[in-house]
Amino acid sequence: MHIDIVTVVPGLLEGPFSHSILKRAEEKGLASVKVHNLRDYATGKQKQVDDYAFGGGAGMVMMIEPIARCLEHLQQQRTYDEIIYMTPDGKTFDQQMANELSLKGNLLILCGHYKGVDERVREKFITREISIGDFVLSGGELAAAVVADAVIRLIPGVLNDETSALTDSFQDGLLAPPVYTRPAEYEGMKVPEVLLSGHQANIETWRFEASVRRTKERRPDLLEGK
Repeated sequence: MHIDIVTVVPGLLEGPFSHSILKRAEEKGLASVKVHNLRDYATGKQKQVDDYAFGGGAGMVMMIEPIARCLEHLQQQRTYDEIIYMTPDGKTFDQQMANELSLKGNLLILCGHYKGVDERVREKFITREISIGDFVLSGGELAAAVVADAVIRLIPGVLNDETSALTDSFQDGLLAPPVYTRPAEYEGMKVPEVLLSGHQANIETWRFEASVRRTKERRPDLLEGK
């Protein structure tokens, strides 16, 4: 998988992709992420990428021309399965969407900033609009990093344990069950006996029941309609 991310503040994305699982994915040749500075496609001494909104109002709007130059240049390099715009009014990102995107080959993510992009960008280029929640960030960079992380970790071979991603919360519509490690007892708090039994069928039954119980307590909305 290859992901291109277009932003006006590339420095915000330096950290997430140079550590941990995302770094290992690139070292293994399973995924690559490249960050593009939108100002490289702007003209004039100021490298302007935003302007006042027609009709007035507070806040600046990202201009279509530098974005168009950038996206058209990248499209000459490869064919994208999706051109994604990170925006608060997009479809809410969830595990199902992460699973779907993990099957793609090439993704391009445009990070919104200021009051957003000229609407014509969305009409001409964007194939999918994504939000990571009902709140507003200063820009789409952190949201883009969240999406990239959630997607890349699902690619076979990225995680050392191939089954790890399959047992994450939300994969089966439930929250993950409680987990424990050594010591088996700490200040009188004991690990459930079934997890120490070695009886795998009983362990799996316990984990499923614990998942259902935790989901009912914390996210009953996930069980609606089931």
